[in-house]
Amino acid sequence: MSFDAPFVLALAPLVAGAAWFGAAWARRVRVRRAAQWSAEATRTALGAGRFGPTALSLAVFLGVAALAGPRWGEEKIVAETRGLSLVLAVDISRSMLAEDVRPSRLARALREARRLVQDLDGDRLGLVAFAGSSYILSPLSVDGSALGLYLDALDPDVASEGGTALAEPLAQGGELLRASSELADRVLVVFTDGEAHDSVARSIRQAQRLNALGIHLILVAEGGRAPARIPLRDEHGTLLGHQKDEAGNVIETWRRDDVLGAVADASQGTIVGAELPDQAGAVRDLVASYKRARASETHTQRGRPRSWIPLVLGVALLFGQAMNRRTASLIGLALFVGVPLAAPAQEARRPRTAAERAWDRGDVVGAHAAYRAELAARQRDDTAWYNAGTAALAANDFESARANLGHAAASLDPGIRFRALYNLGLVALRESAADSSNRDAHLGDAERAYREALLLHPRQLAAKWNLELAVRRRGGGGASRNVPPAGGGGGGAPPSEVEAGGGGGSAGEGQQGGGGGGLTQAQADQILRSIGQEELTTRRSRTGRVRRAEEPGVKDW
Repeated sequence: MSFDAPFVLALAPLVAGAAWFGAAWARRVRVRRAAQWSAEATRTALGAGRFGPTALSLAVFLGVAALAGPRWGEEKIVAETRGLSLVLAVDISRSMLAEDVRPSRLARALREARRLVQDLDGDRLGLVAFAGSSYILSPLSVDGSALGLYLDALDPDVASEGGTALAEPLAQGGELLRASSELADRVLVVFTDGEAHDSVARSIRQAQRLNALGIHLILVAEGGRAPARIPLRDEHGTLLGHQKDEAGNVIETWRRDDVLGAVADASQGTIVGAELPDQAGAVRDLVASYKRARASETHTQRGRPRSWIPLVLGVALLFGQAMNRRTASLIGLALFVGVPLAAPAQEARRPRTAAERAWDRGDVVGAHAAYRAELAARQRDDTAWYNAGTAALAANDFESARANLGHAAASLDPGIRFRALYNLGLVALRESAADSSNRDAHLGDAERAYREALLLHPRQLAAKWNLELAVRRRGGGGASRNVPPAGGGGGGAPPSEVEAGGGGGSAGEGQQGGGGGGLTQAQADQILRSIGQEELTTRRSRTGRVRRAEEPGVKDW
């Protein structure tokens, strides 16, 4: 037997003794006061609660012992997984800072990589970052949260050598995947703009080697075809200028489709286009058809937590003691009945926003206008995009609904993504009924939206219903219009629930702590941002290296 906090266990006898003396003193006071009434009252007081101090002290001892964290015994735990081996390689060269896509090539690549890690839960994932050199940040692991931490810390300063050498991440990714099981397919996903500089020939040879090893290569293109400048910004995001070469000329960079195409052809791989709004979804659809292997891992857990045993015994002692005392039983019954009734009255009430009041009145046009006004001040809030899109859907403004919900569908929050995709499918279904000339195209959009939504929540019955409806209509089936309304939840909830589904996020933002001495929401957000910034700074200082001075004529972007 072992304890997580032996010091707490050492205090248990002292705390239990103090409880016994306190209970015994209270009993003596009670007996002394009863003696002032009559001898009969004294005998009754002496007989009642005779074992109370002992029971209370023993219960306190058991409670403190539970806090000490007792552990004993062992258990064999078998964890079964069924997944493939996939390595993410992210280009962190300075050319990825170009802002020809919003917010930048690198920011978009990291966003899509995070979504991919989130969606491939259960697969064995690894991470490689590269610029002029390549760095293995994480070997193959099922711990997606660790990859998320590394992705948060990636920027060009992490690399010790500038430029873009595409051959090295192909080689390192292949080495990582070679060590994995051959029972499952092995995939290397590379996020890059294709600025391979002088390493194109070596990159093609490495791609051919991946093909010979049976490793699938997926290139996710970033950036635009038009030349773009590389901004230089300070830590606050203020633009200081643009990247220049040794001659003082402003550098221009663009997506190298010729390099990406040559590497993809050499490996017989696939290119995910930069124009796709959902690159992570496209990669997920590609790997969905790959072979996954079932693997089991058995390990023995020694010293299982047993805190619940002394805790249950202590509660049982107190309950038995309370049942033997009429006064204690009545107090416990009163608390049991009264506390739940009083709790709702103490809940903090958030004032309704103008948009929510419009929904309450059934004024969908007014709610749409109010949510659009909120969106102007909350551009980075996925919930605001979802609310504005759902309000537009209710007001039959399909163009605005499709644009706003498409933005919300790129959220990292799986709940918002699912509801946004559900309502995107509903937009397409309604458009197919209103626009007969493009009926099949709209039904195809609805089918794609519902299929992607069901990848997030496979058992969602309303999404399955609408998917089958879209498939049947597209195939010339019945023209039933029984579409489950989605509005705020994508689960059959009426449109009036937009503030409960999409607005659920905004409602949560508006809730303040019940206590007057607690932190406000703004103070809490400020503290969390400062803690997160310190964590990222620390991780970057540990991961990054001093960038070496480049030789004259060598590209550093």
